[in-house]
Amino acid sequence: MITAIFPAAGQSRRMQSTVNKNFMTLEGVPILLRTLRTFSMTAVNDFIVVVAADELDQTRRLLDAEKNLKPCKIVAGGSERQYSIANALKFLSEATEIILVHDAARPLISLETIEAVIDSARRFGGAIAAVPAKNTIKVIDGEGFVENTPPRATLVEVQTPQGFRREILLEAYARAARDGFLGTDDASLVERIGGRVKVVTSDYRNIKITTPEDLQIAAALMGGAGDDADWQRL
Repeated sequence: MITAIFPAAGQSRRMQSTVNKNFMTLEGVPILLRTLRTFSMTAVNDFIVVVAADELDQTRRLLDAEKNLKPCKIVAGGSERQYSIANALKFLSEATEIILVHDAARPLISLETIEAVIDSARRFGGAIAAVPAKNTIKVIDGEGFVENTPPRATLVEVQTPQGFRREILLEAYARAARDGFLGTDDASLVERIGGRVKVVTSDYRNIKITTPEDLQIAAALMGGAGDDADWQRL
């Protein structure tokens, strides 16, 4: 059984809006709903959506009105993304073998990438979607001076979904909680306990909608205008 966790509890500060970005509409459909619709067409068996405590009822109304979604639990998140996912892990089905974590605000994820991450997570224990880095990356010191320039061929820009065998991700989260460690993503927690994570090549369309400009880019990628109507709350 495959369970997908969708963190959607962020405060959307960079969106410059009082509306959670996941409830904003993209070409007339809420971002969260677009993401869940795509995952409902895959081998994933059930969903856990993590939202702010004061958005539980709104999220339930939105999802209850949608047909053909996979079974979905809605749980309250925490002050950090890692804490939100840790809470979601408490609601896993006993039958879950593979866990995917995908940003709810990445609605343009492809079916091919989802399935490839699932396959690699089964084979290798952990997998992440990523694309080759386009820009030169510099490592700097504490005073802002360049220390070195890693070869661009060895660098990738990490996306989601990130997928793991159940026992690996649960162990990684348990150790992080015990040690008070806060990672940058789920893969960083798995790497910390010695787990290997396979990179699955995704595509550049799989953007995370974080700013108003991202919303316009996503609309353009879909062939739409991305006008002010896309900002409305349902």
